[in-house]
Amino acid sequence: MKQLTHYNIENEQIKFPITVVCDALRTPENIGMCFRVCEGFGVEKIYLHETSPNLENRIVKKTARHTINQINFEYYNDFTNLIQQLKEEGNTMIGIEITDVSTSISNFDFAKHNKVVFILGNERYGIQDLQSIDETVHIPMYGRNSSMNVIHSLNIVLYETTNQFLKTTLRTQ
Repeated sequence: MKQLTHYNIENEQIKFPITVVCDALRTPENIGMCFRVCEGFGVEKIYLHETSPNLENRIVKKTARHTINQINFEYYNDFTNLIQQLKEEGNTMIGIEITDVSTSISNFDFAKHNKVVFILGNERYGIQDLQSIDETVHIPMYGRNSSMNVIHSLNIVLYETTNQFLKTTLRTQ
């Protein structure tokens, strides 16, 4: 057995009907990892708040590892207007957030939605306007800690979502 390198691996490249909105993320590592994770899971587009760390930030660039050039992104300045625009385009807004009505990702049917937008809240304050979101999902946790890093959460949710989309696609073929 030998470990494969990036040069030995050729992934099937699929774009899923998934968009990610970063609600004023403030940590350069999280911005960089968001690009890396989203590119790896075939996300169509990322929206960044204009106050988030700049993509020229050396920590963002180092963490993203060239994926900034491989995924569509755009800056926004008004969260409410962006969410309204994305809803008008037929997207379902899904906040990755623990709320009094959130659904565990293991019980949520992501594939029933044609296009989804995942909203990532600010590392300190969460999602600024939960009322504008259609649904919220959370990741079941079994230790004493009740939360995890926003990008770790995104990883887990994208894994579950893309698996559901792939299973649905295979059933309809």
